[in-house]
This record gives sequence, structure tokens and C-alpha cells, in this order.
Amino acid sequence: MTFVQLIDCKTSRFDEMNQLVDTWLEQTGGKRSARHSLIGKDRSDASHFVEIVEFPSYEYAMRTSRLPETDQIFRDMTALCDGMPTFTDLDVVQDEQLYAATVRRFFEVIATKGDLPPLDGLLTEHYHDHDPANEQDALGMDAMRREIRVWRDGFDFAFTVEDQIAAGEQVCTRWTWNARHTGEFLGIPPTGKNVTMTGTTVFRCGADGKIVEGWWQYDRLGLMEQLGALDALET
Repeated sequence: MTFVQLIDCKTSRFDEMNQLVDTWLEQTGGKRSARHSLIGKDRSDASHFVEIVEFPSYEYAMRTSRLPETDQIFRDMTALCDGMPTFTDLDVVQDEQLYAATVRRFFEVIATKGDLPPLDGLLTEHYHDHDPANEQDALGMDAMRREIRVWRDGFDFAFTVEDQIAAGEQVCTRWTWNARHTGEFLGIPPTGKNVTMTGTTVFRCGADGKIVEGWWQYDRLGLMEQLGALDALET
């Protein structure tokens, strides 16, 4: 679970403190686990600063805190503060930006050429997939990998994300799928045709940022028409 630490302090020597942070970053390069950090200044009090530091987890944050360089920087920063800084430790229970980034990465990964990369960093082990084209939902990561493989065996493809809206734990993505029919797909031999399809997917994400559940809607009938699968029905 993502972990955030808020460091609240007052100082009239911010430039010196900022230089200390730069020095700490240099000294701990390759050792610290913080993946994002920013400092905000109170608009109503120029001596009041809040630093927000993001870590992959609480455990990673503790490893960084135990570095000798971190201990030294804490003592030096405290000396520059007007009083003892306060620390607030937060477990992130919702991060819409993280969820949207995970979904975008999912669309990129499943279109990767060659072997399908691992999905354990994107989907939960018990992922639940809803696709109206399938009689039964795909339950579990292995079942989803088999479903993805059907499409990868039949096409070389890529997704273009047209729109994306994140709200709470859900991310809605409108996409365009462009592909070349290079292998058998649902009994249709490869035609070599270039095809396209549009659709929308709503994903629900968990607190760890992974995708828990997905609902697909796409123009499968239009795809089958492009592949010539409907020709016999029209005669």
C-alpha cells in the first residue's frame, strides 16, 4: 500500500534547509525509496512549510529513515526550524491518478509484441472480468491471460486511449483498437486485413493500485464485418 509522510515545520531559513535536502538527495542516491517529493509554502505564513514525501509502502519508508544520511539530515533540519517539526504518517487508501496510470499501462502491456509480460503488477490474483461476448466471466489472472492470448494469437494490435475519467476507485477509458489480422481468430483464418474497433472499459482498482474488476463494451459486430465473417449471412 502506498505510504505518504507529511513533514510540517516553520523556518525563516528555508534556503539553507532546501540546500540540506539537495545534499541529502545526492548522498542517498540509489539508497532511498521515496518515489515523489514536493514542498509547499503556506500562502498566509511565509515561514510555514509542508513537505509531502511518497513511498511505495510504509516498510520502504522505514528503510529510508534508517539510513545514516537520513538521521544526519533530520538533526540538521531540526536545527534550522523554529521548533520541532511534526510528522504525519498516512496510508493512501485512494489515488485516482495512480489508478488511471495503472489502466493505461494495462492497455500498453497487453499489446506488447512477443511474449505476454507478467500481469501481477497490474491485476489482482482474483481479477474478475465481464465481457458480454463471453458466456462466462473470466475469473482470476490466469483466465484473463487466456482471454488476452486469444486476441494476441489472432492480431497484432495497439490501443489508443481517447478519453479517460477517474472517479473514486473506478477508471473509465474510451479507446480505439487498431490491428492487423495475422492469425486464426474464433475459427476465422488470417486475412491480413487491417481492422479497427472502438470501445469503452470501466475498471475498478484496489487500494494497492491493482485492477480488481473490469467491464468491457466494444463493437465486436463491426470487427466481424471487417473480417468478412458476415458475408455469408448477407447472401
